[in-house]
Amino acid sequence: MEESRDLELMHRALGFAALGLVTLIPLLLVVSAADPVGGRAFPSWLAAALGLSDRAAQELIPVFGPPGQALSATTALGLAGLAAFGLSFVSAIQVGFERIWALPPARLMSVWRRVVWLAALIGFLLAAADTSLLQYGTWVRTLIQTAVATVGSTVFFWWTARFLLAGRVSWMLLLPGAMLTAAGLVGLRLFSAIVFSPLVVSSAAAYGAIGTVVVLTSWLIGIGFVVFGGGLMGRLLMEHTAA
Repeated sequence: MEESRDLELMHRALGFAALGLVTLIPLLLVVSAADPVGGRAFPSWLAAALGLSDRAAQELIPVFGPPGQALSATTALGLAGLAAFGLSFVSAIQVGFERIWALPPARLMSVWRRVVWLAALIGFLLAAADTSLLQYGTWVRTLIQTAVATVGSTVFFWWTARFLLAGRVSWMLLLPGAMLTAAGLVGLRLFSAIVFSPLVVSSAAAYGAIGTVVVLTSWLIGIGFVVFGGGLMGRLLMEHTAA
């Protein structure tokens, strides 16, 4: 049983990474290029999310190119295609949560929830990245960013599970999973700063842009594992408490 759950988690995490790489990242690339607040290029957004050093952040620039190029090369049809494929990414997350809670598939009419959630996710990621613009001392800024990220992630994934499951699971049952997911993301960001940051530099030096993409894919797999693993551990925790 435990082996089956491990395989299911890895399967979901790999699917999350694959869809995130081909749909979510290109969509964020275009949106962040048009961001009217932060005004930063997508490599800066991604470096802030991963907690990369300045040296590692520089290695992301050749992979994604200048922001103006992303906007000029994007057509209305291409953007619509990205949004459509982005819904597949949301669908994978929705199905994952339904499997965690052993629920039947949502009705076709719930497609609108995926559209709303995708827009909310993009807004959440851009707002979260902008917290790195706060001007404080190094330690103060780090503590504030960590606290804001933890609270924000908890609220976001709490709402995510409730919203994508169409209210079929109570708020109280979903809270532990959201808290565990938020804690896991904080831990993953710390792991990224320690491990992925030098790995990006060494991989870029050895293999060029493809090495950086491989590291980013590994990071997305970790994100998927935390999102689905946190939800699953939250359910098991609630079941254990009820027993």
